[in-house]
Amino acid sequence: MNIKKEPMSLEGYDLLVEEFKYLLEVEKPKTAEEKRVAAALGDRSENADYQAAKEKLRFIDKRLFYLDKMIKSAQVIDPSQHKHTKVSFGSTVTLCDLDTDEELRYTLCGVLESEIENLLISIHSPLARAMLGKGVGDTLKVKLPKGEKEYEIEKIEYINIFLLKKNIRTKKDFGFK
Repeated sequence: MNIKKEPMSLEGYDLLVEEFKYLLEVEKPKTAEEKRVAAALGDRSENADYQAAKEKLRFIDKRLFYLDKMIKSAQVIDPSQHKHTKVSFGSTVTLCDLDTDEELRYTLCGVLESEIENLLISIHSPLARAMLGKGVGDTLKVKLPKGEKEYEIEKIEYINIFLLKKNIRTKKDFGFK
């Protein structure tokens, strides 16, 4: 079976692995013990603690399955090693909207690292795909939900994706309440 590779930064990959290990080594054993203790109390069909632990284990297993799939399909890219003379993964691109003269700045990242509200866009998005391989001074047209837009690339630079992210998951976010 051919797994489609998903580009991501080293920090993004490390975060996936950290969450996977935490769920597997901390949350799952703790929840399994909660389920075992609740089961020892008797009638499982009316035991809310048992049902809650059973449901929590199901959520943990689903998340572990998803994380394992993402880890196995990861194509770790270190954008700091690229020259960024052309737009590529990890490039921060300053665009000029040719209709409005508005300046916009986007950073191309993996789908799991994207935060559109912080202008971190997935490399799979229509705008990112239109920018890939282009250089400063190049123009591009992209079909967006509100119609076609035309941009000119004004600047291409490298800024670490994780310096721009605002929503970085930590161990307190990994668990299930």
